Amino acid sequence: KMIKYLDIDNDSGIEAYEIGLDKISVKFRNTAKIYVYSYASAGKENIEHMKKLAQSGDGLNSFINLNVKYKYVR
Repeated sequence: KMIKYLDIDNDSGIEAYEIGLDKISVKFRNTAKIYVYSYASAGKENIEHMKKLAQSGDGLNSFINLNVKYKYVR
């Protein structure tokens, strides 16, 4: 089940996320596609950091753009 992203600063392109054991699914605003980032596609450290950012409601969009932009599961 997708959880609404808090977006504390109200400046994110992220609408919602869902955390899995070895992955995180992200729904961006203005798109129907769900992007899944996994340990295999983006690396364990990146995924674990993304989970923390998602739960804190801040910084996830920037982190994705800077570090894992195209490393989603295709």
